[in-house]
Amino acid sequence: MPTNSVNTNVGAMIALQNLNKTNEDLTVTQGRINTGKRVATAKDNGAVWAIAQNQRATARSLDVVKESLQRTISTVDVAISAGETISDLLLQMKEKALAASDTSLDSASRSAMNSDFVALRDQLQKAVDNATFNGINLVNGSTTQVAALANADATSRLTVQSESLGLGGNIVTVSAGESIGADATTASTVVAVINESIANVSAALSRLGTGSKSLGSHLDFTGKLIDSIDAGVGNLVDADLAKESARLQALQTKQQLGIQALSIANQSSSTLLGLFR
Repeated sequence: MPTNSVNTNVGAMIALQNLNKTNEDLTVTQGRINTGKRVATAKDNGAVWAIAQNQRATARSLDVVKESLQRTISTVDVAISAGETISDLLLQMKEKALAASDTSLDSASRSAMNSDFVALRDQLQKAVDNATFNGINLVNGSTTQVAALANADATSRLTVQSESLGLGGNIVTVSAGESIGADATTASTVVAVINESIANVSAALSRLGTGSKSLGSHLDFTGKLIDSIDAGVGNLVDADLAKESARLQALQTKQQLGIQALSIANQSSSTLLGLFR
């Protein structure tokens, strides 16, 4: 190829190729700065993008697991609150029955105590009936257990068994029609029944508390797992903005020099005119 030609300007072609490459690099760097990501689309790096996308799917699934755990914890905590109320009511009922077992008590006083006892008994059942969260009641015998998602694949669950705390059951042995009666002997019998109920309710609350603690521990773990996955995705796709900023400055300078080099190369053919003067 002739060194001096007006048909083919090799210098201009090389300068243009270099300028185009600089502009492409500049576009990539500006995109990284704008998005904050080194790999924003599958076109940037297909393998890394696919790995990151799979991990994002896992993290979002774990968000659902967290919501399930939180709902279940709330359901169990409502049941625990009801159980604590029931335990307190049983203690008050025991006080009334124990006072009524005093043989020196007159009929009027015994009748008044029985009225208080019955009111407390009915309040206990109301606490059981109202202990509902998200349509689930763990203390009225309407369900056997509550289950929460434990992993992102829905192949594992954490369960908490229900505790039937209604009147006349295996835990609260005080019957729905229980009263301390009109004599001290009946009241003494009721005291024994209430003592059994108090012990049973305490054991039931212990089981519910253990279940709630287990759910809470798994919720904490799930939250930490999500944070770890998010950090891992960031390591894969996030851009080093300090590095990209320095690269942007260098490419902008290189772009300006490339434009000047192309301008000089385009002027080279005009020097040939001097040969014909």
